[in-house]
Amino acid sequence: MIELKEIGEFGFINKISKDSLIRPQNVLKAIGDDAAVFRLEKDEVILITTDMLVERIHFLRDKISGYCLGYKSLSVNLSDIAAMGGIAKEAFISIAIPPSYNFDYIEDIYRGIKGLAKEFFVNILGGDTTSSKSDLIINITVIGAAKPNNILYRSNAKVGDIICSTGFLGDSRAGLYILLNNINDISEEIKGLVNAHLIPKPYLKEGYFLANQVGVNAAIDVSDGLSSDLHHIIDESSVGATLFYESIPISENMKWFCNTFGFDPIEYAISGGEDYTLLCTLSPQYSDKIIYEYNKTFSQKLYPIGKINDSNIIEISYPDGRVKEVLKSGWDHFR
Repeated sequence: MIELKEIGEFGFINKISKDSLIRPQNVLKAIGDDAAVFRLEKDEVILITTDMLVERIHFLRDKISGYCLGYKSLSVNLSDIAAMGGIAKEAFISIAIPPSYNFDYIEDIYRGIKGLAKEFFVNILGGDTTSSKSDLIINITVIGAAKPNNILYRSNAKVGDIICSTGFLGDSRAGLYILLNNINDISEEIKGLVNAHLIPKPYLKEGYFLANQVGVNAAIDVSDGLSSDLHHIIDESSVGATLFYESIPISENMKWFCNTFGFDPIEYAISGGEDYTLLCTLSPQYSDKIIYEYNKTFSQKLYPIGKINDSNIIEISYPDGRVKEVLKSGWDHFR
Protein backbone atom coordinates (compact mmCIF):
# COMPACT_ATOMS: atom_id res chain seq x y z
CA MET A 1 0.00 0.00 0.00
CA ILE A 2 1.27 3.45 -0.90
CA GLU A 3 1.20 6.15 1.76
CA LEU A 4 0.46 9.74 0.78
CA LYS A 5 3.86 10.95 1.96
CA GLU A 6 5.44 8.79 -0.76
CA ILE A 7 3.43 10.58 -3.48
CA GLY A 8 3.67 14.16 -2.19
CA GLU A 9 1.19 17.01 -2.50
CA PHE A 10 1.65 17.80 -6.18
CA GLY A 11 1.75 14.19 -7.24
CA PHE A 12 -1.50 13.73 -5.34
CA ILE A 13 -3.08 16.76 -7.06
CA ASN A 14 -2.03 15.47 -10.48
CA LYS A 15 -3.65 12.11 -9.79
CA ILE A 16 -6.97 13.45 -8.52
CA SER A 17 -7.34 16.23 -11.11
CA LYS A 18 -8.18 13.88 -13.97
CA ASP A 19 -11.81 13.65 -15.19
CA SER A 20 -12.89 16.64 -13.10
CA LEU A 21 -14.65 18.58 -15.85
CA ILE A 22 -18.10 17.22 -16.64
CA ARG A 23 -19.70 20.28 -18.27
CA PRO A 24 -16.88 22.40 -19.73
CA GLN A 25 -18.80 24.87 -21.91
CA ASN A 26 -18.93 27.76 -19.38
CA VAL A 27 -15.56 27.07 -17.75
CA LEU A 28 -12.68 29.34 -18.80
CA LYS A 29 -10.16 27.95 -16.32
CA ALA A 30 -10.47 24.89 -14.08
CA ILE A 31 -7.80 23.25 -11.90
CA GLY A 32 -4.27 24.57 -12.45
CA ASP A 33 -4.34 28.29 -11.70
CA ASP A 34 -4.79 30.51 -8.65
CA ALA A 35 -8.56 30.59 -9.11
CA ALA A 36 -11.19 28.94 -11.27
CA VAL A 37 -12.99 31.04 -13.88
CA PHE A 38 -16.48 30.28 -15.18
CA ARG A 39 -19.36 32.16 -16.79
CA LEU A 40 -22.82 32.56 -15.31
CA GLU A 41 -25.98 32.10 -17.29
CA LYS A 42 -28.05 35.20 -17.96
CA ASP A 43 -30.68 36.10 -15.33
CA GLU A 44 -29.44 33.53 -12.80
CA VAL A 45 -28.43 34.12 -9.19
CA ILE A 46 -25.74 32.12 -7.40
CA LEU A 47 -26.36 29.66 -4.58
CA ILE A 48 -23.32 28.77 -2.45
CA THR A 49 -23.18 26.08 0.21
CA THR A 50 -20.38 24.39 2.10
CA ASP A 51 -20.21 21.37 4.40
CA MET A 52 -17.36 19.81 6.32
CA LEU A 53 -17.03 16.16 7.31
CA VAL A 54 -14.57 15.41 10.11
CA GLU A 55 -13.31 11.96 11.01
CA ARG A 56 -14.60 10.72 14.40
CA ILE A 57 -17.29 13.43 14.36
CA HIS A 58 -19.19 12.70 11.14
CA PHE A 59 -17.73 9.34 10.17
CA LEU A 60 -15.56 6.47 11.35
CA ARG A 61 -13.08 5.41 8.71
CA ASP A 62 -13.40 1.72 9.53
CA LYS A 63 -17.19 1.92 8.95
CA ILE A 64 -17.24 3.60 5.55
CA SER A 65 -15.40 2.93 2.30
CA GLY A 66 -13.52 5.71 0.58
CA TYR A 67 -16.00 5.66 -2.31
CA CYS A 68 -19.03 6.02 -0.01
CA LEU A 69 -17.33 8.78 1.98
CA GLY A 70 -16.62 10.75 -1.18
CA TYR A 71 -20.15 10.23 -2.49
CA LYS A 72 -21.70 11.30 0.81
CA SER A 73 -19.40 14.33 1.16
CA LEU A 74 -20.68 15.73 -2.13
CA SER A 75 -24.25 14.53 -1.66
CA VAL A 76 -24.83 16.51 1.53
CA ASN A 77 -23.84 19.68 -0.33
CA LEU A 78 -26.00 18.89 -3.34
CA SER A 79 -28.88 18.38 -0.92
CA ASP A 80 -28.59 22.01 0.23
CA ILE A 81 -28.83 23.20 -3.37
CA ALA A 82 -31.80 20.86 -3.88
CA ALA A 83 -33.60 22.31 -0.86
CA MET A 84 -33.51 25.75 -2.44
CA GLY A 85 -34.61 24.52 -5.85
CA GLY A 86 -31.33 25.20 -7.61
CA ILE A 87 -29.14 23.44 -10.16
CA ALA A 88 -25.71 22.38 -8.86
CA LYS A 89 -22.93 23.51 -11.20
CA GLU A 90 -19.45 23.67 -9.68
CA ALA A 91 -17.74 22.01 -6.70
CA PHE A 92 -14.53 22.77 -4.81
CA ILE A 93 -12.98 19.98 -2.76
CA SER A 94 -10.68 20.74 0.18
CA ILE A 95 -9.16 17.89 2.11
CA ALA A 96 -6.78 17.57 5.07
CA ILE A 97 -5.08 14.17 5.25
CA PRO A 98 -2.60 12.59 7.65
CA PRO A 99 0.51 11.74 5.56
CA SER A 100 0.48 8.12 6.77
CA TYR A 101 -2.96 7.41 5.28
CA ASN A 102 -3.25 4.88 2.48
CA PHE A 103 -3.42 6.62 -0.89
CA ASP A 104 -5.86 4.03 -2.28
CA TYR A 105 -8.47 5.05 0.31
CA ILE A 106 -8.08 8.74 -0.57
CA GLU A 107 -8.23 7.96 -4.28
CA ASP A 108 -11.48 6.08 -3.64
CA ILE A 109 -12.89 9.20 -1.96
CA TYR A 110 -12.35 11.10 -5.19
CA ARG A 111 -13.90 8.26 -7.19
CA GLY A 112 -17.03 8.62 -5.08
CA ILE A 113 -17.08 12.39 -5.48
CA LYS A 114 -16.55 12.20 -9.24
CA GLY A 115 -19.11 9.44 -9.66
CA LEU A 116 -21.86 11.57 -8.12
CA ALA A 117 -20.60 14.74 -9.84
CA LYS A 118 -20.90 12.99 -13.19
CA GLU A 119 -24.46 11.87 -12.43
CA PHE A 120 -25.57 15.48 -11.85
CA PHE A 121 -23.22 17.24 -14.32
CA VAL A 122 -21.22 19.05 -11.63
CA ASN A 123 -17.72 20.31 -12.48
CA ILE A 124 -14.93 19.97 -9.95
CA LEU A 125 -12.99 23.21 -10.39
CA GLY A 126 -10.44 23.07 -7.59
CA GLY A 127 -10.09 23.19 -3.83
CA ASP A 128 -7.19 22.76 -1.44
CA THR A 129 -5.06 20.00 0.03
CA THR A 130 -3.10 20.02 3.25
CA SER A 131 -1.76 17.60 5.82
CA SER A 132 -3.47 16.81 9.10
CA LYS A 133 -1.87 15.69 12.36
CA SER A 134 -4.41 12.97 13.11
CA ASP A 135 -7.81 12.96 11.38
CA LEU A 136 -9.17 13.15 7.86
CA ILE A 137 -11.21 16.29 7.08
CA ILE A 138 -13.20 16.88 3.89
CA ASN A 139 -14.74 20.26 3.10
CA ILE A 140 -16.76 20.73 -0.08
CA THR A 141 -18.21 23.95 -1.44
CA VAL A 142 -20.84 23.73 -4.16
CA ILE A 143 -21.98 26.59 -6.35
CA GLY A 144 -25.45 26.34 -7.79
CA ALA A 145 -27.74 28.60 -9.76
CA ALA A 146 -31.43 29.46 -9.87
CA LYS A 147 -33.83 32.00 -11.26
CA PRO A 148 -34.36 34.63 -8.52
CA ASN A 149 -38.12 34.10 -8.41
CA ASN A 150 -37.83 30.31 -8.19
CA ILE A 151 -35.81 29.94 -4.99
CA LEU A 152 -37.30 28.05 -2.05
CA TYR A 153 -36.60 29.53 1.39
CA ARG A 154 -37.31 28.25 4.88
CA SER A 155 -39.06 31.49 5.74
CA ASN A 156 -42.10 31.42 3.46
CA ALA A 157 -44.37 28.74 4.96
CA LYS A 158 -47.99 29.89 5.30
CA VAL A 159 -50.74 28.90 7.73
CA GLY A 160 -52.77 26.17 6.05
CA ASP A 161 -49.87 24.82 3.96
CA ILE A 162 -49.57 21.06 3.56
CA ILE A 163 -46.20 19.71 4.79
CA CYS A 164 -44.69 17.04 2.51
CA SER A 165 -41.60 14.83 2.45
CA THR A 166 -39.91 13.56 -0.71
CA GLY A 167 -38.90 10.28 0.90
CA PHE A 168 -38.82 7.93 3.86
CA LEU A 169 -37.64 9.17 7.25
CA GLY A 170 -35.45 7.42 9.81
CA ASP A 171 -33.64 4.98 7.50
CA SER A 172 -30.26 6.69 7.89
CA ARG A 173 -30.42 6.61 11.68
CA ALA A 174 -31.24 2.90 11.53
CA GLY A 175 -28.30 2.37 9.19
CA LEU A 176 -25.98 4.14 11.62
CA TYR A 177 -27.24 1.95 14.48
CA ILE A 178 -26.46 -1.15 12.42
CA LEU A 179 -22.93 0.06 11.66
CA LEU A 180 -22.10 1.14 15.21
CA ASN A 181 -23.38 -2.13 16.66
CA ASN A 182 -21.49 -4.29 14.15
CA ILE A 183 -24.62 -6.07 12.95
CA ASN A 184 -23.29 -8.20 10.12
CA ASP A 185 -26.58 -9.51 8.77
CA ILE A 186 -26.50 -9.42 4.95
CA SER A 187 -30.27 -9.28 4.46
CA GLU A 188 -31.73 -6.86 1.93
CA GLU A 189 -33.31 -4.85 4.77
CA ILE A 190 -29.96 -4.33 6.49
CA LYS A 191 -28.21 -3.43 3.23
CA GLY A 192 -30.94 -0.94 2.34
CA LEU A 193 -30.71 0.85 5.69
CA VAL A 194 -26.90 0.93 5.69
CA ASN A 195 -26.91 2.34 2.16
CA ALA A 196 -29.39 5.02 3.24
CA HIS A 197 -26.76 6.19 5.73
CA LEU A 198 -23.61 5.74 3.64
CA ILE A 199 -24.79 6.89 0.18
CA PRO A 200 -27.77 9.23 0.71
CA LYS A 201 -29.59 10.36 -2.41
CA PRO A 202 -29.56 14.10 -3.19
CA TYR A 203 -33.05 15.14 -4.34
CA LEU A 204 -31.77 17.67 -6.89
CA LYS A 205 -34.22 16.93 -9.68
CA GLU A 206 -37.09 16.83 -7.22
CA GLY A 207 -36.10 20.14 -5.62
CA TYR A 208 -35.85 21.83 -9.01
CA PHE A 209 -39.27 20.45 -9.97
CA LEU A 210 -40.84 21.76 -6.76
CA ALA A 211 -39.26 25.20 -7.11
CA ASN A 212 -40.85 25.54 -10.54
CA GLN A 213 -44.39 24.75 -9.37
CA VAL A 214 -46.88 27.44 -8.39
CA GLY A 215 -47.84 26.94 -4.75
CA VAL A 216 -44.64 25.52 -3.24
CA ASN A 217 -43.87 28.00 -0.48
CA ALA A 218 -40.97 26.73 1.65
CA ALA A 219 -38.45 23.90 1.78
CA ILE A 220 -35.52 22.46 3.73
CA ASP A 221 -33.50 19.26 3.57
CA VAL A 222 -33.64 16.80 6.46
CA SER A 223 -30.02 16.77 7.58
CA ASP A 224 -30.42 17.05 11.35
CA GLY A 225 -33.76 15.24 11.72
CA LEU A 226 -37.44 15.85 10.99
CA SER A 227 -38.19 17.62 14.26
CA SER A 228 -35.05 19.76 14.16
CA ASP A 229 -35.38 20.79 10.52
CA LEU A 230 -39.14 21.40 10.66
CA HIS A 231 -38.42 23.64 13.65
CA HIS A 232 -36.16 25.68 11.36
CA ILE A 233 -39.10 26.24 9.02
CA ILE A 234 -41.56 27.23 11.74
CA ASP A 235 -39.00 29.50 13.44
CA GLU A 236 -38.05 31.25 10.19
CA SER A 237 -41.68 31.52 9.04
CA SER A 238 -43.18 32.40 12.48
CA VAL A 239 -45.73 29.60 12.24
CA GLY A 240 -46.43 26.22 13.86
CA ALA A 241 -47.07 22.72 12.56
CA THR A 242 -49.05 19.56 13.19
CA LEU A 243 -47.64 16.21 12.06
CA PHE A 244 -50.00 13.30 11.45
CA TYR A 245 -48.69 10.12 13.08
CA GLU A 246 -50.14 7.76 10.48
CA SER A 247 -48.83 9.84 7.55
CA ILE A 248 -45.11 9.87 8.39
CA PRO A 249 -43.47 7.75 5.65
CA ILE A 250 -41.76 4.66 7.04
CA SER A 251 -40.00 2.25 4.69
CA GLU A 252 -40.55 -1.50 4.80
CA ASN A 253 -36.88 -1.82 5.78
CA MET A 254 -37.46 0.48 8.77
CA LYS A 255 -40.57 -1.43 9.84
CA TRP A 256 -38.55 -4.64 9.79
CA PHE A 257 -35.67 -3.03 11.69
CA CYS A 258 -37.87 -1.57 14.44
CA ASN A 259 -39.82 -4.80 14.81
CA THR A 260 -36.58 -6.80 15.02
CA PHE A 261 -34.68 -4.54 17.43
CA GLY A 262 -37.58 -3.13 19.46
CA PHE A 263 -37.62 0.53 18.40
CA ASP A 264 -40.50 2.91 17.69
CA PRO A 265 -40.36 3.73 13.96
CA ILE A 266 -42.06 7.11 14.37
CA GLU A 267 -39.61 8.16 17.10
CA TYR A 268 -36.75 7.13 14.81
CA ALA A 269 -38.26 9.06 11.92
CA ILE A 270 -38.81 12.21 13.97
CA SER A 271 -35.44 12.40 15.71
CA GLY A 272 -33.13 10.71 13.20
CA GLY A 273 -30.89 12.77 10.94
CA GLU A 274 -29.07 12.50 7.61
CA ASP A 275 -32.03 11.28 5.57
CA TYR A 276 -31.54 14.25 3.19
CA THR A 277 -35.13 14.05 2.00
CA LEU A 278 -36.74 17.42 1.28
CA LEU A 279 -39.49 18.87 3.44
CA CYS A 280 -41.68 21.34 1.59
CA THR A 281 -44.89 23.21 2.29
CA LEU A 282 -47.62 23.50 -0.35
CA SER A 283 -50.48 25.97 -0.61
CA PRO A 284 -53.68 23.95 -0.04
CA GLN A 285 -55.32 25.23 -3.24
CA TYR A 286 -52.42 23.82 -5.30
CA SER A 287 -51.35 20.82 -3.22
CA ASP A 288 -53.41 18.12 -4.97
CA LYS A 289 -52.15 19.21 -8.40
CA ILE A 290 -48.52 19.47 -7.24
CA ILE A 291 -48.61 16.04 -5.60
CA TYR A 292 -50.27 14.50 -8.66
CA GLU A 293 -47.73 15.97 -11.08
CA TYR A 294 -44.83 15.08 -8.78
CA ASN A 295 -45.95 11.46 -8.42
CA LYS A 296 -46.36 11.23 -12.19
CA THR A 297 -42.80 12.52 -12.71
CA PHE A 298 -40.78 10.65 -10.06
CA SER A 299 -40.61 7.02 -8.97
CA GLN A 300 -40.93 7.82 -5.25
CA LYS A 301 -44.04 9.58 -4.03
CA LEU A 302 -44.37 12.98 -2.40
CA TYR A 303 -45.79 12.22 1.05
CA PRO A 304 -48.15 14.68 2.83
CA ILE A 305 -47.22 14.41 6.53
CA GLY A 306 -48.75 17.42 8.25
CA LYS A 307 -50.08 20.95 8.14
CA ILE A 308 -48.80 24.42 8.98
CA ASN A 309 -50.76 26.34 11.65
CA ASP A 310 -50.29 29.46 13.80
CA SER A 311 -49.32 27.72 17.07
CA ASN A 312 -45.54 28.45 16.94
CA ILE A 313 -44.88 24.88 18.11
CA ILE A 314 -44.80 21.45 16.47
CA GLU A 315 -47.34 18.86 17.59
CA ILE A 316 -48.00 15.31 16.50
CA SER A 317 -51.59 14.11 16.20
CA TYR A 318 -52.24 10.45 17.04
CA PRO A 319 -55.03 8.28 15.57
CA ASP A 320 -56.75 8.07 18.98
CA GLY A 321 -57.08 11.86 19.18
CA ARG A 322 -54.10 12.54 21.46
CA VAL A 323 -51.87 15.48 20.57
CA LYS A 324 -48.30 15.77 21.85
CA GLU A 325 -45.74 18.53 21.41
CA VAL A 326 -42.64 17.57 19.41
CA LEU A 327 -39.57 19.17 20.94
CA LYS A 328 -36.55 20.04 18.84
CA SER A 329 -34.27 17.01 18.67
CA GLY A 330 -31.72 15.66 16.25
CA TRP A 331 -28.08 16.48 15.62
CA ASP A 332 -26.48 19.53 17.26
CA HIS A 333 -22.68 19.80 16.95
CA PHE A 334 -22.23 21.70 20.21
CA ARG A 335 -24.46 19.64 22.50
